[in-house]
Amino acid sequence: MNQTLGVAPEFACLKPQVSLQSLTTFRVGGPAEWLAMPRHQSELEQVLDWAIAANLKITPLGAGSNLLISDRGIPGLVICTRRWRGTEFDAAGRVTAAAGEPLPTLAWKAAKRGCRGLEWAVGIPGTVGGAVVMNAGAHGGCAAEVLTSATVLDPETGILTMTPADLAFQYRTSILQGGRRMVLDATFQLEPGHDPEVVMADTLAGLNQRRATQPYDMPNCGSVFRNPYPHTAGTLIEKTGLKGYRIGNAQVAERHANFILNLGGATATDIQHLIRHVQDEVEARWAVRLQTEVKFMGEFPSI
Repeated sequence: MNQTLGVAPEFACLKPQVSLQSLTTFRVGGPAEWLAMPRHQSELEQVLDWAIAANLKITPLGAGSNLLISDRGIPGLVICTRRWRGTEFDAAGRVTAAAGEPLPTLAWKAAKRGCRGLEWAVGIPGTVGGAVVMNAGAHGGCAAEVLTSATVLDPETGILTMTPADLAFQYRTSILQGGRRMVLDATFQLEPGHDPEVVMADTLAGLNQRRATQPYDMPNCGSVFRNPYPHTAGTLIEKTGLKGYRIGNAQVAERHANFILNLGGATATDIQHLIRHVQDEVEARWAVRLQTEVKFMGEFPSI
């Protein structure tokens, strides 16, 4: 361990040179120079103070979905919040959930209490923190529609309470994207008082629909491209004849063309090249340049 950075032995949540493959749904990517997985706020603040003093780049990481990490890894400090879990419901249908709470878990907890508003989230392989940062959504719903506030830690100014207006939500993005601010928890206003059995049935129906139409059997990041209104990315890719197209062990999914699969042993560079190939081919055919929903982390080769 690099003692020149002043790593205190009580930082049990901090480790050097940790592979990030197992922490991403794509199962690709190199190591984090430093990885912290804090379990509570005091650990997070300690490791942030150390990283700022050491002048390290800080990269937040949630469930590891919707992103592609370079084969070269990520320099500086990666902070993974997936151990930071917990929820608190009140009688008025408000729920406050920790940043690392898995979205599907939160959706089921809400359904079991007869609260509507998160049925769309049951099939999204992300966390509450990631949902706020990315304005996650599916089936016509999204985080921005139910979020009332988020508690955010800014390494420079401290803890902030941010409203949807502060977060500047847009389609699959917010002001937090690409920055160093980290979501600690988020509060959602749901609709209480519904029959739990009915809400659970609706939630299950949404999950079954996603499983029937999207590839859950191989590592992937979720939807790779944003939908270019009024089209869908998957339709344009399919009509371009790219279903099943491979570069290395990365493949455009047969079941849903807006997914790229790691067939086993794919590299981040394989996936990067496949993304660019899809963009080029769709643009040549339809004069539409697909924009990525997946976020790139680390240094990638120029192509």
